[in-house]
Amino acid sequence: MFADLGAALAGFGMPALAIIVFTIVVRLALHPFYRAAVRGEKAKAKLAPEIQKLRKKHGKDLMRLTEESQKVYKSNGVSMYAGMLPMLATVPFFMVMYQVVTTPNPLLEGTIFGVSLSAHFTSSFAWVFFALFGLLAVVAYLTVKWQQSRMTTTTPQPGFVTGLAKVLPFGTILMAAYLPLAAGLYLLTTTTWTIAERALLYRILS
Repeated sequence: MFADLGAALAGFGMPALAIIVFTIVVRLALHPFYRAAVRGEKAKAKLAPEIQKLRKKHGKDLMRLTEESQKVYKSNGVSMYAGMLPMLATVPFFMVMYQVVTTPNPLLEGTIFGVSLSAHFTSSFAWVFFALFGLLAVVAYLTVKWQQSRMTTTTPQPGFVTGLAKVLPFGTILMAAYLPLAAGLYLLTTTTWTIAERALLYRILS
């Protein structure tokens, strides 16, 4: 199945561009899920002050804290897991995309700036990879800055959570260094789309 999809994309004649366009098409199809996730997250953010009071009051009793938090969310018609379940629904799509750009198929026989889409950084050290890493670093930096701005308007998070939020976005660089160039191109496209989409949704959704 993945080889057939890769062959279909390769048939467009410009494999690198096909990866970018197909990724955007998939992300557009998933947009309703992300829209629902952001609505859920914003609904929870409005209740953040109440949840913070409960944490101060029942912080040492996690069971009581969970029960009281559920009451607050339920009374306001908000799920504790708002923003999470819609995101989980998108996982199968990303698994397919990952397989397409990592499993040998005609798509990976294409090139970008003379470098094979099946090439790995550890074996080629081509300049295209360094350009890719730089762009991924920029996107990761913007993601961290945006997340930090969001944390100032939501419930304060434990220190280790804040620390992970600053580091995890840069993990895409390590992934791109390990995976084929095609996968790195996919990562750049989807992460750029993600930060742009979420920033826009948080701005326009009430």
